[in-house]
Amino acid sequence: MRKNIIYHSISRLLLLSATTLLLSGCSQKITSVNDTIRLAVQGTADVHKSAYDIAQLPYASTYIRINNQSQLFMVLALAESASGDTITQASPQTSPPQLKWLASDNGMLVTQSGRIIKTVNLSEGNLLATHSDAPDPLALGLHLATTPKKWQRTIDWQPGYHSGYQLDSVFVFDHTEVLTINGKSVPILRFNENVSVKQLDKHYSNTFWVEQQTGKVVKSLQYIAPSLPIVEMTILKPFS
Repeated sequence: MRKNIIYHSISRLLLLSATTLLLSGCSQKITSVNDTIRLAVQGTADVHKSAYDIAQLPYASTYIRINNQSQLFMVLALAESASGDTITQASPQTSPPQLKWLASDNGMLVTQSGRIIKTVNLSEGNLLATHSDAPDPLALGLHLATTPKKWQRTIDWQPGYHSGYQLDSVFVFDHTEVLTINGKSVPILRFNENVSVKQLDKHYSNTFWVEQQTGKVVKSLQYIAPSLPIVEMTILKPFS
């Protein structure tokens, strides 16, 4: 019964996804909604996709690992503007798109410029919202010397009533290295984001691996919120 409910819920979401992407004219095309539902509903823990299989899929994709749980394969279900509007070629892009990644259990991660800004249906709790008056340094490009390395934001999360908590971040360059992602060698810059939450007297660190030339995040280790799990995310096929 639960599987049928999840299936129909995902079907509605992905039908909207198909319409959005076909109208947008962007490179990711939903050519078969049934294929996307199969990928989402029948995903297998500890999955490892070959470079060929990933290249053949018409969808952006990522590996996800929450805490020490099994590695999951997720596909991009929807791309929206920050205001929630449908993305089209004619739409002016004043901020990076918000990408909604779908898991087999109907859980969802929403990312912007590689940062997790919201989660839905995660068993241990969810990040409800992220707010900031200043651009995320990830969006500006950490590889640029001109990008500020300090940032402030507020977040809301559950369980419990956690609303408007201020997070202060300092980005620190760690080192250069070469990652192998989807069978390709990717030169990267590794940055640590040291986060302090004064209201809780708590500190933790996120890690971002960004491409040396573009500054795009290709891998990350991020805490969803101060009391929520850490997520490892590796982009296999980026949205473009």
